[in-house]
Amino acid sequence: MVSWFMEEFGHFEKNQSQKSGIPVEKLFDQMIQDIPAGSMGLILQPFWSPGVKFPGPEAKGGIIGFGDVHTRAHLYRSILEGLAYALREGKERIVKRTGIPLKKLRVSGGGSQSDTAMQITADIFGIPAERPHLYETSGLGAAIDAAVGLNFYPDFSSAIKEMVRPGKRFEPIDKNKQIYNQLYEFVYKRMYEHLKPMYDQIRRITGYPE
Repeated sequence: MVSWFMEEFGHFEKNQSQKSGIPVEKLFDQMIQDIPAGSMGLILQPFWSPGVKFPGPEAKGGIIGFGDVHTRAHLYRSILEGLAYALREGKERIVKRTGIPLKKLRVSGGGSQSDTAMQITADIFGIPAERPHLYETSGLGAAIDAAVGLNFYPDFSSAIKEMVRPGKRFEPIDKNKQIYNQLYEFVYKRMYEHLKPMYDQIRRITGYPE
């Protein structure tokens, strides 16, 4: 979804990135640094790809709350927030099944390079979020496998202890956490239930591809 936004709405930042050498992701972070938590009421549900059970095969992405106060920056931040809401929803299902509470998050991959995305994640989950010292953790895992296989370390526990360390840690900001909790409970979690029948009608009326 972030890539979609950059392709469709990020031409200015992409050109600036080519001229300045600053990664385009950092330019987008700068763009939203003054946008408050909750994106001034713009709420996005990131069901861009239908699911099987939840969301169902009829699901579409939804954005509600548009007004003339909103800009590209609000839309971009709402994407980051919507992705974090969806992850929180998944986390809650896991905790319900296992009975094991989550006390902190470790986030890797390209999105973890964004301080803004990391802070949003910590605020929406309400627990600390930290990234490893290397964001490409798949490559790090392969390196750990190789190190053990080549007997650089006697076992995986030893290799992990020597090769993995935490990076920057983001603590939830209480004010943002309260805003996100209310938006999540009273708006985000209710969106799909209310929109699901309309998604079925959209597909029936327009032939929207399954």
